[in-house]
Amino acid sequence: MTLMNKDKWKAYINERKLVDPKRYLPKEALYSGLWEGEDLKKQIKDKLLQIAKEFWESLEIDDVDIEDITITGSIANYNWTNFSDIDLHIIIDFSKVPFDKDLVGDFFRAKSGLWNRKHDIFMSGHQVEIYIQDSGEPHHSTGVFSVQNNSWVVKPQRKDIAIDDDLVTKKANMLADQIERAEDFMQERNYALAHEFSDKLKQKIRNFRKSGLESAGEFSPENLAFKILRNSEYLGLLDNIYVQSYDKLMSLNGKFDQKLRIFVKNDLKSDQMKLNEIEKYQKKIRSRHKRMKKRLIGGGNQKNSPPYGQKPSYKRSKSAPVGFGGS
Repeated sequence: MTLMNKDKWKAYINERKLVDPKRYLPKEALYSGLWEGEDLKKQIKDKLLQIAKEFWESLEIDDVDIEDITITGSIANYNWTNFSDIDLHIIIDFSKVPFDKDLVGDFFRAKSGLWNRKHDIFMSGHQVEIYIQDSGEPHHSTGVFSVQNNSWVVKPQRKDIAIDDDLVTKKANMLADQIERAEDFMQERNYALAHEFSDKLKQKIRNFRKSGLESAGEFSPENLAFKILRNSEYLGLLDNIYVQSYDKLMSLNGKFDQKLRIFVKNDLKSDQMKLNEIEKYQKKIRSRHKRMKKRLIGGGNQKNSPPYGQKPSYKRSKSAPVGFGGS
């Protein structure tokens, strides 16, 4: 197999069309769709309060009051983008719920996740996402606004930030490559390995982001790489692989014993798997390219009209780097 030089490898990586890290540089002002200067627009505030309170009431948890309702994240800061969600946090004291704290956390995550999947509420073009936060939980954000009290808890300060584009992109591509590996296992119908690999990768990415936030804050290379993966739809792809692989494993279609044997025999560190990966490497790259290109340019429903009268080709171009094309 011919090895690529640095320039050809960079050209291949650029085909992923990941979001440019410069997108996350601080803007001159807070997002005008939500804010008037540093004040939250009244119409936005009233709607967010209504959403949070109605959601909490639907859980029917007695004797536990909301301590605060906040919005946080990039939409409450100068590093907002067109991708930013409105992260609506309902803050309560988990210890006041008379059950095991971990169980309480799992329950709230399940309920908020279900609500987020069920509802598509947008304000000024940005989607509202609910999260129930323990009042004792460390929260790494330089912008937190109390919707309930109509005041800043942590007021954002605009600072000029230098972003190491190459480092951020390198970290994002490293994880994107591993997500594509999980997708390969799904394409090969190796559902046990796809599920195990995606499960470990989800945990790895959570720890990866957490370490970056704790060490260098919101503009850490790790957190920016995470945002790139999320906004480039790689994290959504990973979630789908995790769920779909589980569904395939749990489906009974007369081959349960075969699936069980595969599950037992698969070992992520096995020498045989490494050998198989080397043999299938070029085939994987070709198939990944087609799937990736289809995700990027094949999702629209618009009709083909002049001057674009033909559907786009998902085949790899003839200028692909040596060792990564069909030759």
